[in-house]
Amino acid sequence: MNKENRHMNIVIVGHVDHGKSTVIGRLLADTNSLPEGKLESVKEKCRKNSKPFEYAFLLDALKDEQAQGITIDSARCFFKSKARDYIIIDAPGHIEFLRNMVTGASRAEAALLVIDAKEGIKENSKRHGYLLSMLGITQIVVLVNKMDLVGYDEVVYQQIVKEYSAFLASINLKSIAFIPISAFNGDNLIDSSIQMSWYGGCDVLQTLDKLEVKQSIERQPFRMPVQGVYKFTNNGDDRRIIAGTIESGTISVGDEITFYPSGKQTRVKTIEGFNEEEVTTKNEGQSIGFTTEEQLYIKRGEMVVKADESIIHSGISFKANVFWLGKQPLILNKTYIFKIGSASVKGHIERIVRVLDASNLSTSIKNEVHQHEVAEIIVVTNDSIAYDLTHELPKTSRFVIVDDYEISGGGIVIEEVVGFDHGEVAHTIHKNTFWQRSYIRRQERIERHSQLPVWILIAGEAHVGKKPLAKALENYLFQQGRLVYFLSTGNVKHGLSNIYPEQERHTHVQMLTEVANILLDSGHITISTATNLDKDNYHTIHNIIDGHRVIRVWLGDNPFNMEIDILLKPEDTNYNVQKIVNYLKNNGVMYKGEFDAV
Repeated sequence: MNKENRHMNIVIVGHVDHGKSTVIGRLLADTNSLPEGKLESVKEKCRKNSKPFEYAFLLDALKDEQAQGITIDSARCFFKSKARDYIIIDAPGHIEFLRNMVTGASRAEAALLVIDAKEGIKENSKRHGYLLSMLGITQIVVLVNKMDLVGYDEVVYQQIVKEYSAFLASINLKSIAFIPISAFNGDNLIDSSIQMSWYGGCDVLQTLDKLEVKQSIERQPFRMPVQGVYKFTNNGDDRRIIAGTIESGTISVGDEITFYPSGKQTRVKTIEGFNEEEVTTKNEGQSIGFTTEEQLYIKRGEMVVKADESIIHSGISFKANVFWLGKQPLILNKTYIFKIGSASVKGHIERIVRVLDASNLSTSIKNEVHQHEVAEIIVVTNDSIAYDLTHELPKTSRFVIVDDYEISGGGIVIEEVVGFDHGEVAHTIHKNTFWQRSYIRRQERIERHSQLPVWILIAGEAHVGKKPLAKALENYLFQQGRLVYFLSTGNVKHGLSNIYPEQERHTHVQMLTEVANILLDSGHITISTATNLDKDNYHTIHNIIDGHRVIRVWLGDNPFNMEIDILLKPEDTNYNVQKIVNYLKNNGVMYKGEFDAV
């Protein structure tokens, strides 16, 4: 058996008290997947407490052990068959299901949906079916449980099959199988039941073993949400490790990758591990840390994509189907937090296209979405975000909505929406996506010139000596053999004024930054001056140039509530040049050669 076929992730859902825990407990016991002595100890505990034994108690006992950190990790492998290992994810309720949607259940390839034969189809049976549809889980096995309570009556079973099949068809789903079972008695779980000889299909375990695993990991496009970036400094270690869990596909050393929504591109230099053998490839579901050939400034929330595979969507607007669980209704123009992958952005509902009651599938046009309703909406976010469409790649189309610090809804992106003003962020994404890269890699320029290309941006109030300082610094570095250029704000502004007349200050900052970005790409240490930069200006700058490549110098009084790398007083120019040079040396900008004292 191929390695990728050795396990399958399954989510189990169903109305309260329809027997999900009993199904899981019985599967654990009957497939001999329990820790040694666990079944006997639970039975003995029930005997001592004069309490009838139930297989659901096994699941409770294992959860207690997991909470205490003892022997079993129920999140990794619940039970086994001869064909494969099964990781089963219990979704006990709506909120828990949505939380699992972005963790465990997001990797589910199939679902067990439990319906009580005596109670019949309940609202939650339909709601959970709709949630499975929204998650893109198409392999659904319906277990008609507690058949012993209806005398193993085939008529009862067939009526549930007829009604629920019609419901699934109405939301474009089809069950792989309907299986009549008694989880408590073990009927049709891992063996055929003599009580239901009228049923000629496979038992639960046989059915699961016949389910298809998802498409080969080699054929799925690579997606990895960036969970964090870790920088090491001890003993000359300058690695910047980008970490996350691979949602789909595979990645190898040497692969060219793109980060979205920023559009930054580079290649994988190394794949890092802790106490493990050196590897050159990682696959779906594995945690990974890797370094890149170029030292990019990457933030948590970016999505990593292989450059030669399908391009992920990114922007500030999309159409989605959402399932709302909040006590307060989902309304227009209120600020919510939208989480896709590891990204978290603020945004609002621009339009409610239609509302669907998941219990009876009736639709209506309303201006708000109430608890347990499903809606088709248009979302507009404050910042750009990366996503896939659900029919393209379900995992990275899923998101949750946070309202007042609680997960209050979840959904899937069904369509990209254009026509909204994306501003400078979208401009930067577009520019980075279509940036023409030279045959000469950035690292080659760094090694040739023995310097990191940085932008030294000297800001402060007017008439404090910013330009003399910048020119003196440029001259000093040039005399030391450095590739350096003083990029005058005035030169850029007046040089482009004939092409772009009457531009505002914000545009001047943007134009200056774009030109500086080109000089950095060529390997230059670039020096510029600007008067009274504020937070919005720095935000514009960092949207274009990675923050770690900008050295923020302030000449004059300390600016209020501003992050500055070097604060200088308008004193002796040579003294201030030396302070900047020392900063460059201490931060590895010039990592070969020494400087003479100024």
